[in-house]
Amino acid sequence: MTQKTNSGLYRAVCLGMALAVAAQAEAPEPLAPLPLTADADTPSVVLGQRLFHDPKLSDQGKRSCASCHPLDSGGMDGKVRAESADGVSLLRNTPSLFNVSFNYFFNWDGVVTTLEAHTEKVMLNPKIMNAKWPELIQRLRAEPDYTEAFSRVYPDGLTKANVVDALSNFERSLVTPNARFDRFLRGDTAVLDADEQQGYRLFNALGCVACHQGVNLGGNLFQKFGIFGAPQGEQGPVDQGRYSVTGNDRDQGVFRVPSLRNVAVTAPYFHDGRAANLEAAVDTMAEHQLGKRLAAKQRDAIVKFLNTLTGEYAGKTLDIKKTANP
Repeated sequence: MTQKTNSGLYRAVCLGMALAVAAQAEAPEPLAPLPLTADADTPSVVLGQRLFHDPKLSDQGKRSCASCHPLDSGGMDGKVRAESADGVSLLRNTPSLFNVSFNYFFNWDGVVTTLEAHTEKVMLNPKIMNAKWPELIQRLRAEPDYTEAFSRVYPDGLTKANVVDALSNFERSLVTPNARFDRFLRGDTAVLDADEQQGYRLFNALGCVACHQGVNLGGNLFQKFGIFGAPQGEQGPVDQGRYSVTGNDRDQGVFRVPSLRNVAVTAPYFHDGRAANLEAAVDTMAEHQLGKRLAAKQRDAIVKFLNTLTGEYAGKTLDIKKTANP
């Protein structure tokens, strides 16, 4: 892009952040809590849960959806970058599947806009599941209990569309409510200590909330990674981001803004996993997205606030090493 285009992008981003901060003066709480319940026991969700953990969905029968999105470690694999079925490193960090139903775009580049399309795209990706529908349906139909289960849930039984529907419905059930911050938003102001509340005020005042907004604190906007200069430390080849989807020059290095839900248990961070911890991630965001250098005390307060975004799954608070496994 030309320097003129870059300057226009900087001005547009800064204007957007300024408007978001100004709007905050009228709306005391720019964020919303997650719903307390999700449909976790409907027949299609139960069937989808079984499929999610079944390696038969992959071409070699060795990898399930849970292989990259283990629900006992934040819904992501914890690696700098995902690995393909043959062990070769892929381009991007694995996002968490928790609260994915609140996103409007999926994957780091927003290549699809529905959870069903995302589910099928991952399954058919030759570097991940490498599934092929005729063979997959045949494998599932070879098990009488799968055939019976699909017949009970769907009038037309075990089909490609119904496999995708069941998996997507299970993924929609992966909601992690009741984070301490959610309780704060519902009126329990004492649940956050003074440092955590100060971190939240800084999160708003600095403009973080301009991109990390809505019930999922992100997941629904695109932003250039490195507005105020390119961040250092990229791991591996340069990722063109959303440009690979749109072909528009303005989308070079643009990525979907990730959700901050459960961010304390989903390290490492960013599309390439370059930040090993929240302190490094916050410093990078402040300097290269906001054009600010934070004092250590400011950064630490924001990190403390981010730790309050960890919710519950299956009745237990998520943990880095162990959560409730359905």
